[in-house]
Amino acid sequence: MNESIQYLTHNKIDKSKWDHCIDSAENGLIYAYSYYLDAMADNWDALVLNDYEAVMPLTWRKKFGIYYLYQPFLTAQLGLFGKNLDGDLLNNFLKPIPAKFRYWDISLNHNNCFQLNDFMLHQRMNYVLNLNKPYEKLNDIYNENIQRNIRKAQQATCTIEKNFDVEKVIALAIGQMKKQSKETNENINRFKKLYGLLYESNKAFTYGIFLHNQLIASAVFFFSNNRAYYILVGNHPEGKNIGASHALIDAFIKDHAGKNIILDFEGSDIPGLALFYKSFGAIEERYAAIKLNRLPFYLKWLKK
Repeated sequence: MNESIQYLTHNKIDKSKWDHCIDSAENGLIYAYSYYLDAMADNWDALVLNDYEAVMPLTWRKKFGIYYLYQPFLTAQLGLFGKNLDGDLLNNFLKPIPAKFRYWDISLNHNNCFQLNDFMLHQRMNYVLNLNKPYEKLNDIYNENIQRNIRKAQQATCTIEKNFDVEKVIALAIGQMKKQSKETNENINRFKKLYGLLYESNKAFTYGIFLHNQLIASAVFFFSNNRAYYILVGNHPEGKNIGASHALIDAFIKDHAGKNIILDFEGSDIPGLALFYKSFGAIEERYAAIKLNRLPFYLKWLKK
């Protein structure tokens, strides 16, 4: 393949060709579509091979006059997308990233796990579950702790609801985020806009477990590229001891069993979450990430 890789600023990107590339890519993911990037990224430019044979978004911000690459909120994997990808092509995509981007901290994707000549990648962990079996077979894979927690939820007379107001999930999720990070209102508003866009095209749904009319476990799922993304989760403390989140995932699996869909748990490097996902029978799907620090010496200590 003759390689001509161009750096395009956002206004020069042909989004129709871009989205067609993601549609046909062997590793297409929802995060890479132009509408997703437009919604969730502060700014994004791109690297494009020939006539959009392969593409790589560059999501960026500027602070104190310094341009840097970052991973947008609820955007687990980006990187290089296309067909017949290999380490040489990825290496050649990373080399022409403009020097003005002095710091990189970005996640690539599960088809970008290569050893490169000029860059050091590290691996992160995702967990996925193929739902293409009957529910009974999927249920048999659950470990005993999952089964026990589902029974707890049933005995507590929890009920399952779908397609209720996304604001209820967001409210629970924000409560959790405050304990772990300082999520901005801007990012939450970006997500609301994206949810509305996907809901209109039948690609976004809410699931919830209610106890006495109170929402105690909830999630937003996005659908694209034969994947269902466990994208935003909101849990109430009262749901923890009665298996509410276990029952929610089980309900989703029951509804979609036998379909050509992969349930993408979007992580995790956190051991407790990893164990939770594996307990449903999910398997590892590693993806690549990269950090690069070319900040001036007097700023390097800020980003180690």
